[in-house]
Amino acid sequence: MARVPAAVTTATSAVTTSISAVITALTRTRRPRHTPHLRRLRLRLGSRRSPRFRPVTEELVQQPNPYTRALGLMAVVLLGAWLGLLIVGNVRVPVGPMNTTMTLRPSVTGGTKINVSPLGALELNSHIAPVRLDVNVDQLDPVRAQALVDHPERLSGLQDEVAHDVEHGTLDLAVRSCVAVVAGATALGLAVYRRPRRALAAGGLALTLLTASGATALATWNPNSVLEPRFSGLLSSAPSLVGNARNIVSEFNVYQEELARLVTNVTKLYDVTSTLPTYEPDPSTIRVLHVSDIHLNPASWKIIASLVKQYSINVIVDSGDTMDHGTSAENGFLDPIPDLGAPYIWVRGNHDSLVTQRYLERLKNVHVLDDGHAITIAGLRFAGIGDPQFTPDRSVAPGGDAAENLAGARLASALRDQRTAGTPVDIAIAHEPSAARGTDGEVPLVLAGHLHHEQMEVMKYGTRLRVEGSTGGSGLRAIEGKYPDPIEASVLYVDRDTRRLQAWDEIKLGGLGLTTAEVSRHLPKENRP
Repeated sequence: MARVPAAVTTATSAVTTSISAVITALTRTRRPRHTPHLRRLRLRLGSRRSPRFRPVTEELVQQPNPYTRALGLMAVVLLGAWLGLLIVGNVRVPVGPMNTTMTLRPSVTGGTKINVSPLGALELNSHIAPVRLDVNVDQLDPVRAQALVDHPERLSGLQDEVAHDVEHGTLDLAVRSCVAVVAGATALGLAVYRRPRRALAAGGLALTLLTASGATALATWNPNSVLEPRFSGLLSSAPSLVGNARNIVSEFNVYQEELARLVTNVTKLYDVTSTLPTYEPDPSTIRVLHVSDIHLNPASWKIIASLVKQYSINVIVDSGDTMDHGTSAENGFLDPIPDLGAPYIWVRGNHDSLVTQRYLERLKNVHVLDDGHAITIAGLRFAGIGDPQFTPDRSVAPGGDAAENLAGARLASALRDQRTAGTPVDIAIAHEPSAARGTDGEVPLVLAGHLHHEQMEVMKYGTRLRVEGSTGGSGLRAIEGKYPDPIEASVLYVDRDTRRLQAWDEIKLGGLGLTTAEVSRHLPKENRP
C-alpha cells in the first residue's frame, strides 16, 4: 500500500480541526432568534430524525397535568353558570293574587326559600339538590286581589290555582335557566381558553350538570314540606298568630273571610294615597310631618313617602313605637327610612328596644334623640328622650308613671340647659304624653304618641302638646276590634322666622280594608282671623 505523504495528513488534520472549531463556536455562541412557531416547527422536524439527534428543548417542555386541566374547566363551568343565573336566570310569575320572581341559585342543601319582604322568609325542605329555588313576593296585584274579595267562593279553588301557577312558572324557569347556564359557561370558557371547542365543552358540561341537578331534585321532591316550614324574620311569629290546626278547621269560614280582607288591605292603603289633595308649599313655612306608633305596618312607608312628596316635607318626626316587639329580627323593617325623602328624627317608644335604637343610629339620614339630646334640622331645634319603659307584651310595669314623670323632668332640665346656652329648643319629643307634660313652660311645642288617637291641647304654662294617632293603623293588631283603626299623621306648619306653629293638617286614612281619606286644616286660636 502506498504511503500518504506527511504534508497531506497534516493538511487534512488542520481542515478537520478548523471545521470542528467553527461548529463548536456556532453551537456555543449563536442563539437562534426564532418565534414560538419556529420552535414548534423545529420540534416537529426533530421528531422525524433519529432519536439521537432530537433537540434537547423538546424534553424540557412540560405537559399540563390532566387533573389540573379538569379542575380548571370545572371552575370555569361553575362560575360561568352562576353568572348566567344571576344575569338572566329569573322569571316573573303571577301566583294567585301575588306577583313573584322565581330564581335558581347554587346551594349545598337545596330546598325552597320564599321571601316576603319586609316580613321575613320561610324555607321548605322541598328537595335535595345542588340548586335552591328562590321565590320573591314582589307585590299584590290589586285586580286579582279585588276579585277574591268580590267572589269569596274563589278561595276554595285558590290552592289549585296557585299550584298551576307555580308549575307553569317552574317550567319557564327551567327553560330560562338552561339557556342562562349554557350561555354563561360558554361565554366564560371562550374568554378564558380562546378556543371555540373548549368553550362549547364548557357549555355542554354546564347543561349536563343542571340536568343532573334537576333530575336529583325531581327524584327527592317532597310535597309535604309545606306542612313543616321554617320561619325567619317577622314571620317567625306566624304560627302563634295563625293558631293551631284544630281552630283553623273548626273556624274555617272566619279564616276565609279574614284571608280575603288581609290579602287586599295593603293594596287599598297604597291606592288611597293617590287621592290625597295636592299642596303648594308656602316658602315662609317649615313643614314637619309627625308620625307615630307605626307598629310594623309596611304600608306606612309608602304613605309617608307619598306625604313627603305631595307636601314638600322638610323633616319627619317619629315619636316612637315603630316596632312591635323590639327584636333584632324586626330591624330589616326599618331599612326603607333613608329613602323616604326627608331627614328622619326618632325617639324610642315602649315597644322599641335599645337594639332597635342602635340599628337606627347606623342608618343614613336618621337622627336618634335620647336623654334630652338636641339637634338642628331644617332650621328648627329639636330635643327628645326615649321611653324609659320597654313593655312589648303590653304589660304595665310597676312604678311606670314615676319613670315617665322622671323622664319628663330630665327632658325639661335639658331644655333649660339649651336655653341657658343660647340654643333654645323649638320642638321637644317624647313617646308618652305623661312624660311630655313635664316640659310645660320650657318649650313652645312638644310632640308625643302612644295613645293611638290624635289630640291637641295647650297646657297650663303655655306649651302646646300634640299627640299623634297611629300612622300604622295599630299595625299587626289593627283587626282586633270591631272596626280597624285609622292611619293618622299630621303636617305641622312652623313659621320660619318666629319658629312658632302656624297651622296643622290632620290626615286620616281608612284602616285595613277601607278606602276613605280625610284631610282637615286647623289653626291655633292666636292665628285665627
